[in-house]
Order: sequence, then structure tokens, then C-alpha cells
Amino acid sequence: MTTVAPAPVVAALRAALPADRVVDDPDVLASYAHDDAEWAPWELPAAVVRPLDAAQCQAVVRACLEHRVPVVPRGAGTGLSGGANATAGSVVVSVEQMTRIHEIDPAERLAVVEPGIVNDHLRAQCAKQGLWYPPDPASSPWSTIGGNVATNAGGMCCVKYGVTRDYVLGVQVVNGLGELVRLGRRTAKGVAGLDLAGLMVGSEGTLGLITEVTVKLRPARAPEHTVAGYFADVVAAGRAVAAITAAGLTPSALELVDKTCLEAVDAWKNLGISAEADVILLGRSDAPGAAGQAEAEEMIRHFDAAGATFSARAADAEEADALFAARRLAYPALERLGPVLTEDVCVPRAAVPEMLARIQATGERHRTTIANIAHAGDGNLHPLLITPVGDEPARERAQQAFHQIIADALDLGGTVTGEHGVGLLKRDGLTAEQTPENLAMQRAVKAALDPHGILNPGKVL
Repeated sequence: MTTVAPAPVVAALRAALPADRVVDDPDVLASYAHDDAEWAPWELPAAVVRPLDAAQCQAVVRACLEHRVPVVPRGAGTGLSGGANATAGSVVVSVEQMTRIHEIDPAERLAVVEPGIVNDHLRAQCAKQGLWYPPDPASSPWSTIGGNVATNAGGMCCVKYGVTRDYVLGVQVVNGLGELVRLGRRTAKGVAGLDLAGLMVGSEGTLGLITEVTVKLRPARAPEHTVAGYFADVVAAGRAVAAITAAGLTPSALELVDKTCLEAVDAWKNLGISAEADVILLGRSDAPGAAGQAEAEEMIRHFDAAGATFSARAADAEEADALFAARRLAYPALERLGPVLTEDVCVPRAAVPEMLARIQATGERHRTTIANIAHAGDGNLHPLLITPVGDEPARERAQQAFHQIIADALDLGGTVTGEHGVGLLKRDGLTAEQTPENLAMQRAVKAALDPHGILNPGKVL
């Protein structure tokens, strides 16, 4: 691992910021040098800065601009594509201490927050005022709003309510020239000028350092109806997903969890679910009154028609929450088994059964254990490739399987990433998915907003 002597930029940072904001202890640097993406390359940064406000963020970018040092933005480090991984001699800007909620406005149904606030913390504060922030990635107990915006994170209810981009009204960012600028609006409508705020969503820190976010809120929902279907294999479960879509249903969640995930969760948390099912589909309806009950029952009918070995409505909220807890715990449970390389492909919903069949065949062909969790209702699949610790041949086979899954998703009219972002792991996939002309337009935008190339260089493009 290469370490670059960074005395000039560290000295400049210490001159511009309070002493306790800048860290260059090698042991501390290592803990901030990468996100949760398995096998994505990283190196030690020159320093980690933990700013407390937008002015300090601006000071960091200006110091790095003066010394032509890369700036790597970081939320909670829960990303799965390497987007927050440091390069040698870079400066990691961790917004973990910028956690204030500046405003929750019930009348306008918006909130103004700093980027370091954890998703679930924001949701809890909104709930106290009868409001709801919908995007709910599985990492919502830990991931930050800034990181969610940077990757355009999705989640379980996004099949009905959309992803992060659908809820960002405005952002404040420091651009690659060190300018602190406010983009977007607070109003329910607004089409003045180009949508630069929307451009920042999903840009993975390559166009600006986010210092504040204005998000749209919805009224709190009524309790959901939860249904579960047990299946003998993932392809049968995929047929149920395709049928629900074809029937015109829009559940508030439709999640898939396979037996490998269930067994890992049971071994960790002893929920006792894996003994009952090989694959579970979890559906939810938040339609009001009798409509919600009817939608839940119709999902069960499609489960049964697709070959479910068991299907039922959850008896109560406690049972429903336990089922969805298994879904949220799947990834950390699998990490206990060994390194996990996470896929994030998204295919047309009608292609879900075929894509799941191809994933299964790829695992067999490359002798790689592949667990499956999925936001099945919107075609966003997360095959999880698991390898034994220290087994280099297994790692190589897993990487071959990783690339095959990407190729299959593109072949079926899909995309290489539904919500995790391109980062480092999906750059080749992005090149395969998009035309040279498309990529050239993106590079032109990057050059305009970051002409010196200091904002998270090497990521995405």
C-alpha cells in the first residue's frame, strides 16, 4: 500500500480549520479509507477531516484545490460500490458530525437537514409530526442522507414511492471551484433553469460536496397489510413477481429472500424462518381500508398460482416486523460467513424470473455460492457472492460470476446498478451499458463543475 507524504495540504487544512477537525493518525486513517464494497481498491488518505458545518466543508475543498489534492466525500461508509474509497494522498471528508435537522415544515411537507443525519433518525423525527420520508434502504439504521443522495439510494417501499431523487427538492454543495452554492428549490413546483440539484443526486461525490439537503415529505401512512409466500425456488418466486406486476398491482413492498440468506439470519438471530421456506416473497399493501385488504389477498392469489408451498397474511404487526427484519439482516448475516461481493442489477420486472434463473446457473457454472435478496417488485436484484476467507481461486471465480451477472442483466434490457451506484466496481459495466456519446456528455459535465478533477476522481467515469 502506497502512502504519500502530504505535509503541505495537511498544514493548509490545520491552518484553515480547528485542530480537532483534522486527523492524520495512520490507524484512524485506515478506518476511513474504504466503504463496505468487497475487493474494491483503496489506499491511505493523507488526512480525514470531520467538518461541523458548510463553511468548514468549503475550507477543505479550497485547501485541496490549492494543492490539487483529491477530495473523497464520505457519509457512514455503508456503500457497496467503492464510491467512498480513498486514493493515496487524498483527503477524506467525513460528514458524520453534520447531523442537524435545521427545519421540518409540516405545512410545506419538507425538511432541511445536514448530510450526516442517519436516515432512520430523520424518519423518526418526521414521524413525530405525522410526516414520512419514504426512501428506506436496508441500511437505513446506519446510512446517512448525504450518502443516500450521493448514490440515489432506493429501498423496500420504492416500488411504490420512488427513490431518493424523487424526494430531493434542493441541495447546498461545494463545487470543484470551492464555491458554496445552493441548488434547487423549496416550492412544490419549479422549472427555473437546468435541474442542477437533480444532477447532484446519484453523482457519488464527483460533482460536489453536499453540505445540506432539502427533502420532500409525505403524510404518515396507515398500518400496512403484510403477506408472505413460501416457494421451492427463486424462479417460481420470480414468476409470482411478474404476475403481480402484470396484474397492475402496486404493493408498497415486494421483497425476495432466499434460503441461504434465511439460514444465515437464523444462525445469527435465531428467528427460525429457514426451516419453513426455501424462498420467501414478502409483500405489503398500504392502500387504505378495504382496498388494502383486497390488494393483500390478490397478492396471495398470485403467490399460489405461481406455485407457493404456503401463503398467508401476517397475523399481527409483530410477525410482520419479524419477517421484514430477516430481509434487513440478510447482508450483515452473510458477512459473518466470509467476504461478500454484492451485485445491484435491475431488470424489467417481466424479466425477473429469467434473471433469477441465470443467476442460479451462473453460480453453478462458476462454483460460487450466490445468495439472493431483492427488491423484487421493481426488478432490483441483489445477488450476494460469498467466498471463503483467504480462498483466492474462489475469489477469482466469484469475480467472473459477478461480471457474468452484469452481462446477463444488460442482455435482458436492464442496468448495472439500481441503487448502489457505480463507484469503482461497476465502471466497466457502465461502459458496457452506455454509449460513448453518453459517457462523453457526462465527462463534459464533470469537467464544467470540477475543472481541476479533485472531486472523487476515478469514481463512476
